[in-house]
Amino acid sequence: MMIEILKSKIHRVSVTDANLNYIGSITIDEDLMDAAGIIENEKVAVVNNNNGERFETYVIKGERGSGVICTNGAAARKVQPGDILIITAYAHMDLEEAKTFKPKIVHPDTLTNRLK
Repeated sequence: MMIEILKSKIHRVSVTDANLNYIGSITIDEDLMDAAGIIENEKVAVVNNNNGERFETYVIKGERGSGVICTNGAAARKVQPGDILIITAYAHMDLEEAKTFKPKIVHPDTLTNRLK
């Protein structure tokens, strides 16, 4: 049996920009992506702590060390710069592997979005 479990989580980052005039996605600082084990084009779930909005999209690699968290396209309507997000990615694995798997959870500085 295969189940879906939490693989990665970037906990409490601040939106730096919302770009309505883009095809779609979320741009994430490459340092945060690496720390969380998230890769470019990976599907992620995004939760906005400020307004309760939830959406799924894919990741675009942002400039390393920039602290960028930018929602693009339609998702830009679900956030405002300064909103606090939780970004999660999931993986499918068999039940036995899932029992011992430990997700990568990153707690960046919420003001700068940089690793502590």
